[in-house]
Amino acid sequence: MSAAESSAGVGTRVDRVALAVVALTVVALALRLVGLGSRPFHWDEARVGYWSLRFLDTGAFEYRPVAGGPFLYVVDRTVFALVGATDATARGVVAVVGGLAPLTALLFRGRSTAGDAPPRYRLDDAETVAFAGLLAVSPVLLYYGRFLRGDVPLAVFSLVVVGCAIRILDGDGAGYRYLGAAALGLALASSAFVVGTLVCLLAAAVLTVDQRRLVGEGASARDLLERAAERLRGSTRSALGALGILLAVHLFFYAPRADGSIRPSLATVDAAVLGSLRKFYGVRVVGRRQGGEHELLPYLSAHVETLLAASAVVLALAFVGFLVDRYGRGPSRPVVAFHAYWAGVSLLVFPIITEESAAWLAVHTVAPALVPAAAGVGLLVRYGSRALDRSDATGVAVAALLGLAVAGQLGVAVAGTAYGPTSTENPLVHHAQPADDLDPFVADVSAAIEGNEGTDVLFYGTTFVPAGETSVDRPPVGVTWGNRLPLPWYLERLGAETDGVRDVDGLAAIERPPPVVVADAGQRSTVASHLDGYETSTYRLSLWNREVVVFVRA
Repeated sequence: MSAAESSAGVGTRVDRVALAVVALTVVALALRLVGLGSRPFHWDEARVGYWSLRFLDTGAFEYRPVAGGPFLYVVDRTVFALVGATDATARGVVAVVGGLAPLTALLFRGRSTAGDAPPRYRLDDAETVAFAGLLAVSPVLLYYGRFLRGDVPLAVFSLVVVGCAIRILDGDGAGYRYLGAAALGLALASSAFVVGTLVCLLAAAVLTVDQRRLVGEGASARDLLERAAERLRGSTRSALGALGILLAVHLFFYAPRADGSIRPSLATVDAAVLGSLRKFYGVRVVGRRQGGEHELLPYLSAHVETLLAASAVVLALAFVGFLVDRYGRGPSRPVVAFHAYWAGVSLLVFPIITEESAAWLAVHTVAPALVPAAAGVGLLVRYGSRALDRSDATGVAVAALLGLAVAGQLGVAVAGTAYGPTSTENPLVHHAQPADDLDPFVADVSAAIEGNEGTDVLFYGTTFVPAGETSVDRPPVGVTWGNRLPLPWYLERLGAETDGVRDVDGLAAIERPPPVVVADAGQRSTVASHLDGYETSTYRLSLWNREVVVFVRA
């Protein structure tokens, strides 16, 4: 074969890989966008949606660490202004980011390789497609890719940062430095868990360099670090350009806003950079020291249980891929080791830093584990390919059966989790997920308050109404307002005016009650005795211990 023919063959193969990744990206987007609004809002989703609507209404925004990163609030505010606020449009940002995640696999793709051996530092063609496929259909990423939290955006942007760093270390253009800087800025704005991700990345880098030192591969650790720092920094011009992009993205999301716009000034820059750090430290560090501690073992065991229940196939592939790459024949690949260590360290880091044990922590372990998992799939593909070349029917059958088993188990996991029931049987469902459909609530309230003047919805009881006046224009807010979740999101969408009374005397003093009254289900008879001509419905606002009765004027 001539050099030209060989080059053409490589180009065709690369094009096929890119087309396969694009096709998987389309599948990933479809899986996340279809039926996006079918599940009612979780309490966390309702908080993000509500504050985004308040931002749209008032034009005022200020970073509040207790409310998470500013990325979703700023972007959703624009989405609501353009296409309106619904469960689907609110989740659309996360769905699109998660749906485009398979494209990041191209950053990890190796160049042409000799024979059937994987590339020295990157993923081969089969592994690249496998990585994209796992990003598309991994149950944890799929479920929380249809959920209004910053975990999936943080994971995706972090993978982009690492992918761009790999390209830069391999000597590719400065464009990857700029893309990586933008992705880092987006990661910093996505979630407070970015601190944990940075710790994992640093630990994974140290372990990867130390592994190469122990096995005597390549240059010394000091030479490796010096060379890596030099390539990552690049020329002064490109380094300053990347720093400028990072600061611009950070300022865009963290700068306080008035009337919906950022006022350029030194005070704004100080609030976005130093002010955000001071707030974060005060809330997430000092605040945690004053009563936010928790035992590690229960959180760690819950995290592992979630991973095994929802992502056992992915973890098994990652374990095999890492072990074979680390201890098999030939030199190990830093890209596989790095992501395996990243996933391994995350098993400990995120249960430590989280304030609540929840299934979304699995996102931060599964995302990096997909790289060694793709290496595990590559092993299976190469085994089957060699068996086919040797006309080994038994080997081909074994490879096919293993492939079908992996695909089948992934399909079962997706059906049981990402599209599974909203119940305790689903390992990814958090207890603050409403157990009932809230579309009837929205329809009833919308019809009841149409044309009404004054208060539209009245909350009754000390569970929902604080003793004194409190502002809910910005977080943090009181516990009683939190007890109303996720209803504030739906009521704010409808433009409903709300009020509250704490006891029967307050209810009796109202000459004409509002068209809608919400109370704890245990107060049904008490409230009903003071309301004539109202129809009632009961809704479970969580998987357990949160049931409300809604009175709607007939």
